[in-house]
Amino acid sequence: MSRTYKATGINLKTQALGESDIIVTILTQEFGLIRAVAPGARKHNSSLGGRSGMFIVNELLISQGRNLDTITQAQTIKTYPGLTKNLGKLAASQYLAEIVLCQALSEQPQEELYELFNEHLQRLESLPKTEGFDVIAHLAQGIFHLLSLAGLTPQVQFCCLTQLPLIPDLTNPNWKVGFSVPTGGTVCLQAWESLRKEREKERRNLPSPQLPVTNLPNPDYETVVHHQDIPVISGRLNAKELFMLQHLSQPEIIQIDAATDSGWLSVEQILRQYAQYHFGRPIRSATLIDSYFATNHDAIV
Repeated sequence: MSRTYKATGINLKTQALGESDIIVTILTQEFGLIRAVAPGARKHNSSLGGRSGMFIVNELLISQGRNLDTITQAQTIKTYPGLTKNLGKLAASQYLAEIVLCQALSEQPQEELYELFNEHLQRLESLPKTEGFDVIAHLAQGIFHLLSLAGLTPQVQFCCLTQLPLIPDLTNPNWKVGFSVPTGGTVCLQAWESLRKEREKERRNLPSPQLPVTNLPNPDYETVVHHQDIPVISGRLNAKELFMLQHLSQPEIIQIDAATDSGWLSVEQILRQYAQYHFGRPIRSATLIDSYFATNHDAIV
């Protein structure tokens, strides 16, 4: 007799199996990420059909199998119907679900990740309006919180080159800061430019490679000089955008011009590049976000 176990989980992904079954990828509090078959879920009268949809939270009884486990019972305890009624909210929810899938572990409790994901779905669903950049603002904060939980918090308070604090000048419309995805965070553009010029000067002063090096004091030793690498600048942020990025850990930042400030698009783009780099895969749902806001951008502005 196969072993059965109980779990509470939220559906993150579904995949058709055979003529009537569904494979459901579920984030559970007790066992982390699991994949289980919902038998007959695609049949018209199936009791599991309505419980196998995206972002449905169930109390489950699961039978352990050799290759895939099987859901034998499911009792729905929470749903997010508001997410499916708005394309922007749905795309943002799927986007966050992809990040969760990248960082969730199997056979390990994932209670903190489970609670955080549900919290952000609740925030997205409860948005009173979505004709502005509200969805992007909440999405950006969700990405930042999930990255922080995974130990991948980008450095946004200090320059990665100088380690000096970065204080955005909100009074200067030309103020800019760089963001380097490979380096892990923000970069003072003045320091970056100084380093670039220094490297250029060093290259110009190097001896010609065609000339033989002679009269070395000790040919058995080689002098190695380590140079600080020049970070690749992945994007640039203005003062308001950096301010948003620096305060994403605080709930009240969402209240700042969330509906009208297109700076949230730049913040999301930077976090998207950062997440894709560290997880080593593209976020497919991001294309839905791009399409949604490209379609609605004229109406927003």
